[in-house]
Amino acid sequence: MSEHRRKPPQPQGGGRAAARRAAQPSGRRAAHDRAAPAAPAPHGEERAYGSRAEARRAAQRGGSRRRGPETAAVGGGRRAGSGGAPGKKRLIDYPRHNKYGWRRLVPSWKLVAGLCIGFLGMLTVAAAIAYSMVVIPKEAEAATAQNNVYYWADGTQMAATGGEINRQIVGIDQIPRAMQHAVISAENKTFEKDSGIDPMGIARALFNMAKGQDTQGGSTITQQYVKNARLEDQNQTLSRKFQELFISIKIDSEMDKPAIMQGYLNTSYYGRGAYGIQAAARTYYNKDAEKLNPSECAFLATLLKGATYYDPAGVTEIDARASADANRDRAEKRWRWILDEMVKDGHLKAEERAKYTEFPNPEKPKKNAQLSGQIGYLVDLAKSNFINNHEGMTATKLAQGGYEIHTTFDKKKVYALEASIKDIYKKHIDPKGRPKTDTHVQFGGASVEPGTGKIVAIYGGADATKHFTNNADATGAQVGSTFKPFVLAAAMRDGVRDPRLGSEQGSDTRRIVDPDKSRYNGANKLKIKNYDGSIWRNEEGKEWLQRNDGDESFKNISLREAMIHSANSPFVQLGMDIGIPQVREAAIDAGLLETSLVKANVPSFSLGISDPSAIRMAGAYGTFAANGKQRDPYSVTSVEHKGQTIYKHEDEVETAFTKAVATNVTDVLRDVVDDEEGTGKNARLPGRQVAGKTGTTDDNKSAWFVGYTPQLSTAIDMYRLDDDEKSGKKREFLKMYGTGDRDTIHGSSFPSEIWQTYMSKALKNAKIIEFDEPEELDAEAVWGGGAVSPKPTPSSTPSSSPSESPSSKPSKGPSKSPGPSESCNPWEDWTCEPTGGANGGTDQGGDSGGITTSPTTSPTTDTGGGNGNGGGNGGGFIGGSDGTEQ
Repeated sequence: MSEHRRKPPQPQGGGRAAARRAAQPSGRRAAHDRAAPAAPAPHGEERAYGSRAEARRAAQRGGSRRRGPETAAVGGGRRAGSGGAPGKKRLIDYPRHNKYGWRRLVPSWKLVAGLCIGFLGMLTVAAAIAYSMVVIPKEAEAATAQNNVYYWADGTQMAATGGEINRQIVGIDQIPRAMQHAVISAENKTFEKDSGIDPMGIARALFNMAKGQDTQGGSTITQQYVKNARLEDQNQTLSRKFQELFISIKIDSEMDKPAIMQGYLNTSYYGRGAYGIQAAARTYYNKDAEKLNPSECAFLATLLKGATYYDPAGVTEIDARASADANRDRAEKRWRWILDEMVKDGHLKAEERAKYTEFPNPEKPKKNAQLSGQIGYLVDLAKSNFINNHEGMTATKLAQGGYEIHTTFDKKKVYALEASIKDIYKKHIDPKGRPKTDTHVQFGGASVEPGTGKIVAIYGGADATKHFTNNADATGAQVGSTFKPFVLAAAMRDGVRDPRLGSEQGSDTRRIVDPDKSRYNGANKLKIKNYDGSIWRNEEGKEWLQRNDGDESFKNISLREAMIHSANSPFVQLGMDIGIPQVREAAIDAGLLETSLVKANVPSFSLGISDPSAIRMAGAYGTFAANGKQRDPYSVTSVEHKGQTIYKHEDEVETAFTKAVATNVTDVLRDVVDDEEGTGKNARLPGRQVAGKTGTTDDNKSAWFVGYTPQLSTAIDMYRLDDDEKSGKKREFLKMYGTGDRDTIHGSSFPSEIWQTYMSKALKNAKIIEFDEPEELDAEAVWGGGAVSPKPTPSSTPSSSPSESPSSKPSKGPSKSPGPSESCNPWEDWTCEPTGGANGGTDQGGDSGGITTSPTTSPTTDTGGGNGNGGGNGGGFIGGSDGTEQ
């Protein structure tokens, strides 16, 4: 017998004794057991076995049955410290039968592969079932859309926008190949060979989205066609997306590619109410679609990205970011990119592409005849309000029609505002007689209820069908000194910084400013400083010397007086002492949009170099009228669709300022109108209390008056804007010297006159209501801009009792004034820089920055900081957007 077939040696004493020994544990315990005398097996213990095979099976069974801690590892039993024991192999071998410890929990590759195959199989079956059950919806129910009806505040019909769906279906043979190629290159390069969906495109879109890049390629043309023409539900839900995918696959299998392309281009929205390529060609280029050249096709393909943001005319009524300049820039870049992609994809020859270097400017928008006058502006404003405040609503969806939109517009007030502006224009503006000064003159206006935020009237321009920019909305016109009340509000709410402390200051280290007790330097060409006394310099290292209107200088004056005279220097330095970020925050809290405010923290920020809309300015002043309660202006109260109310305005109120701050701002602005020297005196309403402020910007390019009564806040602006050219050049604001046959145009002229005429009509039968009395402010007397609080003249022998009558003897001589070294008190003029002297001072005070807060017993004394002449003559940059103001 060969060696490998030889049986292993058998233990001594075979038979049942060997079987018993095989069944017993090994090791020391086994030896001990062998040494112990045998005893009869009790009932239930192991019996003797007759063969070695039977003994082995018994040992295996015992190893699997015995789990006690005294059991040692035998054969396939538990190993000490192994963490587990193999079990019997099953159909799904998990945990694995032949592994120990954590390895039992690691699935085998067979198990993983099987699960994946099973999962994919189930998905395939589910997809097959879904595909077989999906029903392709009927096409283009939007083509039979109803009118949208707009209502005045009194419930009467204002406009029914019939014909808003502008569509004409054309065949694929009437759609230029260039148009088809343009959308393929821009939207879906695999269109001609994909199956309705593009998995790689979806993956690419998700990847680009994760990186914050363009998501081009996420949806195929087939999917977009399905979404445009076949689905009622346009909400971006997961179920709707799956529905779109299955319908796209089915449509691709049942329709040929030209038919899908035809459907897509005939149902897509191109803006301006135009659905379909034929309507778009007519709307933008006044020609049939088949006559479009590749350059025009590339532009129309650009609009498919989103007409709101690519229409060069601008759509600011939908979104302030969709201005004419921004839209043209976006459209031109994408137009150029699409042409280049067409060359890259072999759809356009390079020599043909070289012909199209000039952007194909489309025609200006045309409005429905019934939207002429102010109606078109009102409709656009209501559209914007509804779209921006109702989740899921889009311009495309709204254009499908069937909505009843109830607005806040008061018919009588709208026509009263229009009549007041037209009357001024007719009497004073003569573009034919004075073409150099009276051309391109425009007005804008808005009227808002302070207690509700309702926009009751706007003036958007001469005619919505001829002038397309809504002048009540954002126009780019700077607001000038009408911004100063926000600076004053910040001074009374946030306070000025203490120059003796660090820049990181909490509210407990700031000083709240009293508008009457405080004094600021009103010198012309005042050298502006940072709050800590250091000279402010621009990025070129130049100083800022602030000018007043007409280069007029004022003595150290209170902030109330500075507001009445609209002096620039005090408010510029006050803004620096408060901190421009705090001034900006106060304006935003009042109701201005952050996007409309200049981002730079420059001194002139406090003089209104920003360009909020008339609507927002009226609303923000309304916050003061409402004692500090801020509400965003709105124009839609409710919307109904198919008999259901789908939108209703909800009142949202924020406390922007305390009542004390708001009533004190109002009290100061009342003096701007009531004081005989106030710049707003032309806005007085006999028998009514009025608060307001004038504003004029640098080089006389815009003029404003914003004012309010307790019931109504109104903003009026005027400017010259050359935006009539079709060439697409940048819009340019023109100077108004000589306009209306007046040397200069200020807020105190035409804007305040219009305001007064309109408000007289608007409030004709309204109840007379007075403003609340100004509440006490926990404020201090602050001396800023180099203004130094005067010291009481000490008496050599103080009187024991007050004199009952004036002294019969005049004083022998003037009180001795402290010398320069004595007057440099760090607690009062902390910079310790001389503010007077032969060469450096002004007769209105020095130009040191920073603040002082020492009280004085002689508040009537308003002395300057020195006796020199020309206190800002140290050279430097003379800046400020508000160089003139009345």
